[in-house]
Amino acid sequence: DLNPLKVDTINAGRSPIVERGLDELIAAGVASGRLRATSDGEQAVLNSDMSMICVGTPSNANGSLDLSAVERVAESIGGAIGRKGTWHTVVVRSTMLPGSTEAHVIPLLEKHSGGKAGVDFGVSYNPEFLREGSSIEDFHRPPFTIIGGESERAVDDAAAPYAGLEGDLIRTSIQVAEMVKYVCNAYHALKVTFANEVGVIAAAHGVDSHQVMDIFCRDRKLNISTTYLRPGYAFGGSCLPKDLRALLYDARRNDVEVPVLSAILPSNDLHVARAYELVRATGARRIGVLGLSFKAGTDDLRESPLVALVERLIGRGYDVRVHDPNVSYANLHGANRAYIEQEIPHIVQILTDTPGQLLDHSEVVIVGNPDPAHAEVLRGLRDGQQVIDLVRLKGMEPMDPARYAGIAW
Repeated sequence: DLNPLKVDTINAGRSPIVERGLDELIAAGVASGRLRATSDGEQAVLNSDMSMICVGTPSNANGSLDLSAVERVAESIGGAIGRKGTWHTVVVRSTMLPGSTEAHVIPLLEKHSGGKAGVDFGVSYNPEFLREGSSIEDFHRPPFTIIGGESERAVDDAAAPYAGLEGDLIRTSIQVAEMVKYVCNAYHALKVTFANEVGVIAAAHGVDSHQVMDIFCRDRKLNISTTYLRPGYAFGGSCLPKDLRALLYDARRNDVEVPVLSAILPSNDLHVARAYELVRATGARRIGVLGLSFKAGTDDLRESPLVALVERLIGRGYDVRVHDPNVSYANLHGANRAYIEQEIPHIVQILTDTPGQLLDHSEVVIVGNPDPAHAEVLRGLRDGQQVIDLVRLKGMEPMDPARYAGIAW
């Protein structure tokens, strides 16, 4: 570190920051001769196997990151690697946006060392998830440890200090590791804000918000789980849009502002617009849609985002056909039949009896829900036909990228 006070404090066996348990760890490390602080960056690199970059990345006025400290450290480490002449691994832990390590750190290391990443030295990205005040506990009991690397050797080197710790060790690309850090922090911020907005709505009714959220968190199947946390198409159905609108109306009636909850429906509508733009970008006019109900395995069309997409396509002059084995006008009853008759009677005219009829018609096929049968249908694609996948259907990965587009991947 460049701050001489920090260096002297650590070498005296004391922590330069207030953190429970850290004084004792530093004192033990210094006493055993295993920990030493220095302000000479070159000597630090020459006398070690691995460098971890942990400098700050503060915000600029416009919200962008100031990476100047990271860049200065990368230049310094690169120069030392060039003089060292033996393999050295650089592990970036500073929080940076996806692509930053490859766009800023690696070029500077290569320029100042004269070497090549993956050949003369290793580079990996290892984000930290340590909370202030409980960082030692978090280190020893992490949910996972994630390391992204440009080579297997670089990942192996970065993983060595974590041997024996709890949690999975996840090996991935540098950009995925960079992105995971931001997704985690954004979700944590969202959770705090969601709970606070629930709290103010509950308080307006005299309801104990803590009791509400305690019960909410007991649902480990849908609420506190991986359910719904997969990028895909918009939500719909007879419950979510209706109940969210009612909750927002109630908040307005009680003069309570809930900007996060209020943004959900507009964001959902934008995802329908993104699907339309994917179709428009193909230049095709004959469109087939596999699946119409809002969820595979049901015949419920109420507020289906697929119906919204089909309506938009028809309104823009596209020639659309739809196949959904669960949606047959002759077999629909009750609310679903009434919904079609009142809201979308023309949909009946574009339903096909077989998937083959849909394929015969279409230049572009849209996968609307994750019915496993869709993968078999798409094996009958002809040359030149394109696929727009709104659900990341299993079995689609081998498709030619020129013929395949996912809505959020």
